[in-house]
Amino acid sequence: MRRTIALAFIFCICFSAPAFAQATYPSRPITIIVPYPPGGNLDVITRLISPSMSQSLGQTIVVDNKPGAGGLIGHAFTARANADGYTILTTANGSLAYAPKLQPQPPFKAADFAALGSIAVTPMVLEVNAGGRFRSVSDFVAYAREHPGQVTIGHSGNGTTNHVAILLLEQAAHVKFNIVPYKGSAPAVTDLLANQIDAVVDQLPSSMPFIRAAKFRALAMTTRERSTDLPDTPTLAESGFEGFDVTTMTGLLAPAGTPASVVNALNKALNAALRDGDVQERLRKLGGLAHPSTPAEFQAFLASEETKADELIKSGALKGE
Repeated sequence: MRRTIALAFIFCICFSAPAFAQATYPSRPITIIVPYPPGGNLDVITRLISPSMSQSLGQTIVVDNKPGAGGLIGHAFTARANADGYTILTTANGSLAYAPKLQPQPPFKAADFAALGSIAVTPMVLEVNAGGRFRSVSDFVAYAREHPGQVTIGHSGNGTTNHVAILLLEQAAHVKFNIVPYKGSAPAVTDLLANQIDAVVDQLPSSMPFIRAAKFRALAMTTRERSTDLPDTPTLAESGFEGFDVTTMTGLLAPAGTPASVVNALNKALNAALRDGDVQERLRKLGGLAHPSTPAEFQAFLASEETKADELIKSGALKGE
């Protein structure tokens, strides 16, 4: 009888361990992978929300930058991580939906991830060095038409929304730029500060400090509407490129197979952070707009972006390597 009871006890302990582990999640620090260098849009936003999420979850959150290949390296690393909620990823629509399709052998696919929720909608800006020759979008485009392939314009990596915006501007303006990819926004911004390139398309969070310091001149927004933080900066649609609208949606992902209870816990903590008035205000000052969602809503948005990417590739605007 004693032996039977002991075996039954061991059986219960073994088979209830996974459920118990999920019920007590998180029991150790969580790592958020940022697939770009420090100082870029995704890095800034991740470090903004992580303290609040850490407080909600009762565990330390470590931000780990794994830059390179337009975000592909950090995404591939996370896709291979254990699906236990302790390694998650900050993503953007370009990094997940567009960049992998440019590779002959993509290192991951959207199905390798579980959506946790969106973070923010972030407008992008076409900007130049304030001491440079360009004073307006018309100046910029006119010069590019007269000097095909000579105007250098940087972005944060092939397949990012920054890159897509430049390709669509080439089409809309009938110009040819010398497009320079970087391993994230920060190095592109650094080169623009040093007048090593002529322009950058970047998200407002990483460029707003330089615009406010009058080091960069914002020529136009890539979004449908003007930014409330740059009310005097026209949109590309207003500047003669009707219908132009490219924006960045950031969010969090976990490896596919992450338990639903863990996904829900992370989504709850993320949305709590996005409801925090201080987080909302700091996002707004950086040019972003908090965008809480359910995991299903964010998953549906990413699926729609994949469809757009396929259409761009089919049209020839977005070309693989």
